[in-house]
Amino acid sequence: MENRSSFFAMLSRLKYIDRWSLMRNTEKENVCEHSMQVAAITHALCVIKNKKFGGELDCGKAAILALYHDMPEILTGDMPTPVKYRNPEIKSVYKEIETSAGKTLLGMLPAELQEDYRDCFIENDRDEYLRKLVKAADKICALIKCIEEKKAGNTEFDNAAVSAQEAIKNMGLPEVDYFMATFIDGFAQTLDQQDF
Repeated sequence: MENRSSFFAMLSRLKYIDRWSLMRNTEKENVCEHSMQVAAITHALCVIKNKKFGGELDCGKAAILALYHDMPEILTGDMPTPVKYRNPEIKSVYKEIETSAGKTLLGMLPAELQEDYRDCFIENDRDEYLRKLVKAADKICALIKCIEEKKAGNTEFDNAAVSAQEAIKNMGLPEVDYFMATFIDGFAQTLDQQDF
């Protein structure tokens, strides 16, 4: 068959890429798990924006962008945040590497499908707000990981929790503030404390 592609086989390798590699974890988290959680929270942020703050966002597209947001890490690995953002030069070079990896993954698709996936791998101005929400959801997920680790008695995540909370607060997005006020406390509760 002429149109064989290993694109989705490659995507399935996300489960082999661990996050938080420089920190002691009580429970490992891989990029596949993380991407699902970011997609769910990004979708929620869009729904909140539309229902509570007069938005007209495409929640489905936002969730898809979130689902694919770390796919280049299949080729680059997960660079720890303290390294990635250590200085502007490293940040810039890593961004170029991520962009190149995204283009490589997009190129693995059959030509007739590439345009439908382009926005997942190549940033554009029209999706700028949706990508802001993906970044917000990514930070919320980092905070959730910190809360879960701290709940398990791991103090390794104390500073990361403070940094994540500060970054989330500084975003100044009302849908993010609503999510935090409404949902974040549940992650610190035990199963018996949750209301279901």
